[in-house]
Amino acid sequence: MTSSLPRIIQGGMGVGVSSTTLANTVSKSGQLGVVSGTALAITFARRLMQKGNEIYEEAMKHFPFKKTIERIQARFHPKEAHEPFRMVEMPSIHPSEDLNELIVVANFVEVHLAKKGHKGVVGINFLEKIQFPTLASIYGAILAGVDYILMGAGIPHRMPEIIRKLTKHEDVMLPIKIAQETEHTIEMSSFSPLSFSKGESLPELKRPQFLAIVGSHTLATYLTKSEFGSPDGFVVELPIAGGHNAPPRGKYPLTETGEPIYGERDLVDFEALRALNLPFWLAGGFGDHTGLKKALELGAVGIQVGTAFAFSNESGFEPELKKQVLEQVLNGKVRVKTDIKASPTGFPFKVAEIEGTLSDETTYQARKRICDLGYLREAYRKENGSIGYRCPSEPVEDYVRKGGKVEDTVGRKCLCNGLVAGIGLGQIRKDGSTEKHLVTSGDYLNGLKPLIDPKTYSYSATQVLHYLLNS
Repeated sequence: MTSSLPRIIQGGMGVGVSSTTLANTVSKSGQLGVVSGTALAITFARRLMQKGNEIYEEAMKHFPFKKTIERIQARFHPKEAHEPFRMVEMPSIHPSEDLNELIVVANFVEVHLAKKGHKGVVGINFLEKIQFPTLASIYGAILAGVDYILMGAGIPHRMPEIIRKLTKHEDVMLPIKIAQETEHTIEMSSFSPLSFSKGESLPELKRPQFLAIVGSHTLATYLTKSEFGSPDGFVVELPIAGGHNAPPRGKYPLTETGEPIYGERDLVDFEALRALNLPFWLAGGFGDHTGLKKALELGAVGIQVGTAFAFSNESGFEPELKKQVLEQVLNGKVRVKTDIKASPTGFPFKVAEIEGTLSDETTYQARKRICDLGYLREAYRKENGSIGYRCPSEPVEDYVRKGGKVEDTVGRKCLCNGLVAGIGLGQIRKDGSTEKHLVTSGDYLNGLKPLIDPKTYSYSATQVLHYLLNS
């Protein structure tokens, strides 16, 4: 079985950084290309609002429920370049039918474009912490024939059952975490494929493989014993991997710059991993051919690589932003910080310190706080028993009014707007300014020097694959 599994998993990074073009290129080369499933309703809607969106219109023709597409096309049409993007409903426990349709179609289109023109395998990456759109997102990806679903940033123990049921068009439910909840009735998010189809015929679907992204052998072992079924394998991320990281276990010290220090309790027991008899890939510090060799010696099937692909020509980052980052890499002027405050999720989040982006304190302080995308909001219980939503990156007075602690707002960055801006879809504000970028990266960023053309400050995803697979 392991001989047929990919050696390389291209990471599902950020919002749209793992683009359809990148995933398509990697999959076409015989490895596992992965698209990011984060905030796809926003990025898809904004692409429909831009002129020159023919590839998305073409992809929608393959969606099995034609009336759904007609409704979406009636709602989203191109805007003028100087106009702001029209607002899209923020995700919640009980989204409207319109939002569910947008989520399903967005995920379908993303996977469809990644799979176009080849017979390779394609995956999609989700964050367990972002629960509200999960069910509709997974269904859309399965409708497009996704081969792998990957999920991290939490404990995705219910995913095997949810994936199995959605593959059979069965109704699914997901308990939603309510902030500081201890005694109230569990709030459930639900999704019904039959209701969604509105009487149109249901296609036969295949079940994708599920890979849980974990930071320890302990969590991997726990997930294999879940009453909802075991994952088909694991991606084991070490602390230097990019994006969200699992925090160190227990109470942990910080460096002089405020970064978490990982200790012996955070080391991965590879013997325990091998004993699970499930395939696993290693991520974080394995992003070259010697890293691949080391991973194989430790019993892994292969490696997951993010940072190297994130700044390739095919990734979703804006070209000029990539060029700026890679120029700083060559000049030795870039640093990646594990920021324990940046993410509203509470997970440590790696941020590349790039001039003019939200990693710059002056730029961060100059941004007026606003929460209008809402993918990292948490649900909380109001005094009257109803559910409200809040985010520590929203205006401080709003967060505190909703029962949040003022100290939780310090240093929080709007990842939603910052990451969306990084792929060229930043909102235009009333004063004419555009949302600033936020660049996430793994610690391996400075290891990209051998790949970078010093004349163009660029390299291709194919070069990355050759670099990884050839000693």
